[in-house]
Amino acid sequence: MHALLPRILKSAYRKEPVSSFIIIVGAVNALIGGFDERWSLLTFGMMVVALAFVIRWWQTQRRETELAQQPVTRFLPESSSRPPLPMLTTSKRQPPR
Repeated sequence: MHALLPRILKSAYRKEPVSSFIIIVGAVNALIGGFDERWSLLTFGMMVVALAFVIRWWQTQRRETELAQQPVTRFLPESSSRPPLPMLTTSKRQPPR
């Protein structure tokens, strides 16, 4: 578990660096506000973290819809005018001695 958490955090930070940075800032604000009993800073930090999660979810949903709407680009024609290539077979040869 200890080795898994940094790997998950690194991959999440690489995918969405802006929202990950906002999450970190909000979490630090919430921790400072919680330990110093400053309830306004704790509330502000929790709101920033929630906002960052909403932004990340929105970006993910938008990216999925954009990928679904993109047309498929074909570089080769559907049916080729040439006959198909023969199947490759591996011959069982003796290795050199």
